[in-house]
Amino acid sequence: MINRIDQNNRMSQASQNGNLIVLSGQVSSGKNITEQAQGVFETIDLLLHKAGADKSNILYANIFLTDMGDYEAFNQVWDNWVASDKGQAPSRAAIQVVRLANPDWVVEVQVFASI
Repeated sequence: MINRIDQNNRMSQASQNGNLIVLSGQVSSGKNITEQAQGVFETIDLLLHKAGADKSNILYANIFLTDMGDYEAFNQVWDNWVASDKGQAPSRAAIQVVRLANPDWVVEVQVFASI
């Protein structure tokens, strides 16, 4: 049975089937990459919690940036958030995209987790 978390008519923010949790790409408002990344990670934490997991359960992350010039600033926020202190830094990819669905967004993060 698939568990849909924060579902609307178009999509679910997260879907869980057995031990696998897949989050839709998460975005956040903010003036810059740092603020937006912090907001994205707060939302990811909340969605994982609703599925009975936390960031140490993340297997893989797709990171979409509209400007690779933001890569280092993003990584500073990532490094402070990710569960590397528990030996749980996930696999990931960082991809530059032309733009996201809202032109004010500069980062979107999708994660796959397992419990």
